[in-house]
Amino acid sequence: MPKMKTDSGAKKRIKITGSGKLRRRKAFRGHLMEKKSSARSRRLGRETDLAPGQEKRVKRLLGL
Repeated sequence: MPKMKTDSGAKKRIKITGSGKLRRRKAFRGHLMEKKSSARSRRLGRETDLAPGQEKRVKRLLGL
């Protein structure tokens, strides 16, 4: 059976921490930043954990 390939899109967007948790960037930071408040910009700039319901699916995409 051939090797399972890692999903390139998931690989670029999700980082695995040392303890095995999955981290992602928040949405709505790409453009149109002028109208968003500074507080909102800072909040969106931080990374966050992946939702528990998505972890199983994403781990499979990453080949974990």
